[in-house]
Amino acid sequence: MSIDLLNIARTGIQASQAQLGVTSNNIANANTEGYNRQVATQASSQSQHLGNNFYGTGTYVSDVKRVYNEFAARELRIGQTSMSAAETSYSKLSELDQIYAQVGKMVPENLNNFFASINSVADLPSDLGIRSSSLSSAQQLANGLNQMQSQLDGQVKQTNSQIEAITTRINEIGKELGSLNVELMKSQDQDSQVLDKQGALILELSEYAQVNVIPLDTGAKSIMLGGSMMLVSGEVSMSMGVSAGDPYPNEPRINASIGDKTLNVDPSKLGGQLGALFSFRDDTLIPASTELGQLALGVADTFNGMQSKGIDLNGEVGSNIFADINDPLMALGRVGAFSTNTGDAAMSVNIDDVGALSGGSYQLDYSTADGYQLKDTQTGTKTTMTLASGQLTGGAGFSINIASGAMADGDKFEIRPTAGGAAGLKVVMTDPKGIAAAGPTLTPATANSGNTAISLNSMDSSAGGFQGIGSSITFQLDTAANTYEAFNAAGASLGTGAITNNNINAFGMDFDITSTAGATSERFTFDLALAEGDNSNAVAMASLSNSKLMNNGTGTLTSVFENTKLDIGSQTKSAEVRVSSATAIYQQASNRVQSESGVNLDEEAANLMRFQQSYQASARIMTTAQTIFDTLFSSVR
Repeated sequence: MSIDLLNIARTGIQASQAQLGVTSNNIANANTEGYNRQVATQASSQSQHLGNNFYGTGTYVSDVKRVYNEFAARELRIGQTSMSAAETSYSKLSELDQIYAQVGKMVPENLNNFFASINSVADLPSDLGIRSSSLSSAQQLANGLNQMQSQLDGQVKQTNSQIEAITTRINEIGKELGSLNVELMKSQDQDSQVLDKQGALILELSEYAQVNVIPLDTGAKSIMLGGSMMLVSGEVSMSMGVSAGDPYPNEPRINASIGDKTLNVDPSKLGGQLGALFSFRDDTLIPASTELGQLALGVADTFNGMQSKGIDLNGEVGSNIFADINDPLMALGRVGAFSTNTGDAAMSVNIDDVGALSGGSYQLDYSTADGYQLKDTQTGTKTTMTLASGQLTGGAGFSINIASGAMADGDKFEIRPTAGGAAGLKVVMTDPKGIAAAGPTLTPATANSGNTAISLNSMDSSAGGFQGIGSSITFQLDTAANTYEAFNAAGASLGTGAITNNNINAFGMDFDITSTAGATSERFTFDLALAEGDNSNAVAMASLSNSKLMNNGTGTLTSVFENTKLDIGSQTKSAEVRVSSATAIYQQASNRVQSESGVNLDEEAANLMRFQQSYQASARIMTTAQTIFDTLFSSVR
């Protein structure tokens, strides 16, 4: 037995050839997305014993490994999820911010123009041209709010479409990962190409939602989304779907199905693009829409209310300029019933006090133990509602009517009092003479103590006992006993009644009473005569532009919209900051992965030269062995 130079040279050539192949493959895939560089590990062949020594017999490639760090890959997935969520939020908020900056600017402009037109009517109350122009301004205001609501509805539809598209892609990735798991189980997790493909799919999946990867003993990997939903288990893939929203069908939700079982998925736990889209829709778009509805209700209620205090050119009590705030078109979407309800109650919401509305949403729960509980979804504050004659009272500016049926134990409804307001707002007045520029004259008796004042809320010409335009009515108040008596123009008594909550609503006159001390005979006369050139009600209407009528007396009509606009701008700026931060974290994780698993062309070029020289040296050994063999053969001829 002797040392086999040819065999040693052969193993060296084969090992160098393998090293060159691995290096070449790394260089070829330097720009392949998701590729992890590979390294070939060499080992010495088993030595042989000659005489008193052991001699090597060459080398071989013991393993070709994929350079992969699970911890670095996990950090990269987390960074990808955060960055995708931040980028999606910023993108959607930027779109909405642009809508408010471009389309939305006409809303306060139109409102200011309408106030200016009413002021013009006050200057020339009998000019029909100015009155027609004022109605045109009212129509522009309504159209602007309608258009703004249409833009918000378009954003909701677009967001829903994005959610559906991402869900479809997640299902495709789930099926691909299930198929790859089958291949990995066959190779016992050794096929680098399949592993790279799996890693690239998992990284893409982490854009859409938070991903947890669970290695299995079989070589496969189970994939969970959001820490709670199993997307892939071995070769079995779960299917995600989009179903109609509950309680509002136009706000779809997502679910997961495997076999005949379907579970609803909590989007707040998903993260990534999906979580960001749901958060944008539910926490920004829907509140913006309800706040826009709050403004529309404020506009309609303010001007319609002022109309009911005045007298138009036709010599009648002013009628509505805009649709009534409780018109069916203005009330669309105020109540949503959950699909789990077992009762048959048909519900509707009636706006009682626009100024007390918050623009938020509520959840109404009924149980036999706690009765009717109304919870503010933003603050979590709970209010016990009182049921009387089919009406639930106790809401902030609204009441809930049970038109038919009854609620069962465990039933719940979502209440959005201002929903539908902006979409349903329209001008119902067609006659410019209908603008009630004039107003009744209120005259306190000279003998009054001065401790009592009254303010007119509205007039109703259809109410019993209304004295009619051109007449007058006098109320004598006893604020100590909380009673009153009314008299007509001739001084004849019309009747008596009680003062309720410092308010009188009788004979078509609704007014509030303010008294600093009890008095037994305070007299006030409403002169309902139409005086030529009277503009008192138009002046009062125009002066409301800066009045704090909304949000319990803390905001004007314009501020309701401007506050929403500022809030969206603030959210957009915060999202921009989050993008910068998330991108930096992702880039740091990406650099770590690249430093370990990425292809360094300079390093690979050096390896190429090294293994080439090794190949040439092994070939030289073979040549030397051949020369030695020839020399020995020649010597024995």
